[in-house]
Amino acid sequence: MAENEKTTPEQGDQQAAQQQVNPEFAIQRVYLKDASLEMPNAPEILLVQEAPSVDIQLEVSETPLSQADIYEVCVRATVTAKTNFNNEQRTVFLVECKQAGIFLIRGVPEEQKKLVIGITCPTILYPYLRSNVCDLLTRAGMPPVYLSEVNFEAYYHQRLQQQQAQEASKATKQ
Repeated sequence: MAENEKTTPEQGDQQAAQQQVNPEFAIQRVYLKDASLEMPNAPEILLVQEAPSVDIQLEVSETPLSQADIYEVCVRATVTAKTNFNNEQRTVFLVECKQAGIFLIRGVPEEQKKLVIGITCPTILYPYLRSNVCDLLTRAGMPPVYLSEVNFEAYYHQRLQQQQAQEASKATKQ
């Protein structure tokens, strides 16, 4: 029976190769990292009947953590609403939320890992972010702002092009 349990060096190499081939992806934790609401011109601004203009900015960041194959991905939304008050543009509210997650990504080739971190992880986090922004505004007595759907694949490629353009610009200045 002991002879059946022995593995040859070739079998050991095959088992090691199988472990490397089987990629792993797991959500370790999803959490609200930061949330802030500012209403610097309240209460006067709340009496204005004009609908405010709303500006929404998104940002995605990623950080490798100290444990191997563990990454934190953060999606940040900044929502600013402004309206005219006494012939001036004034801020009605400013909301910033950071929705983060910790992800295990193991056995994935480096190029694909970048796609998982830049596309898959933000896609998982974004519905939580949308809900938190809407909830924060509703609890503050403001009308909710519903963040529209985002194609994080297009967003990732846009960010990549911007980074390449910046690097090319720096290279030409030197």
